[in-house]
Amino acid sequence: MSYETAIVKAWDELLKLRPEINLTVRFLSDEYAVDTLNRRIVSVSCNVSAKDFLVILLLHYLIRRFNGIVPPSGEWLTFRELSGVEGYAAAFRKRAIEPLIRKYGRNPEGIFSAQERLTAKRLQETDAAAMVFEVFPGVPVLVKIWKADEEFGPDANIFFDRSITGIFCTEDIVVLAGLIAESL
Repeated sequence: MSYETAIVKAWDELLKLRPEINLTVRFLSDEYAVDTLNRRIVSVSCNVSAKDFLVILLLHYLIRRFNGIVPPSGEWLTFRELSGVEGYAAAFRKRAIEPLIRKYGRNPEGIFSAQERLTAKRLQETDAAAMVFEVFPGVPVLVKIWKADEEFGPDANIFFDRSITGIFCTEDIVVLAGLIAESL
């Protein structure tokens, strides 16, 4: 399915829910204006149209929001623990985990600087630098970075609240994780 087909399908699904003509949605450090009449999504901070893959993610979030988002459960799962992800593990690691290790592997505490620009909460962990980010309202994601030691190299992981499976499909979760890693 091309982006264009997925976008049209998502717009059609959202519009069936009869949302307001103009909506806004916060995603990571930006807010997006959603013009349902003209089927257009623009970054409020820089007045630029959202890229197609982000449009799909934003529309899928809005559809779930209007249908009622399941509140966070507080149960954290790794990507591999989500159902139906078998064919996506390599893409997830390449898009999300490896960039985090490259950027913060030598200095895991560097991730805490993201709290200045993102809605995030620092967690007290004994063996890792850890933060919970609210990527969309009601959608928390936990990022942990481990520093290298005598036995192991640096590592990172992204944990998702169990409720994410009621909001996004596997492909969306991979894209979401890549955007999180990119924004940190």
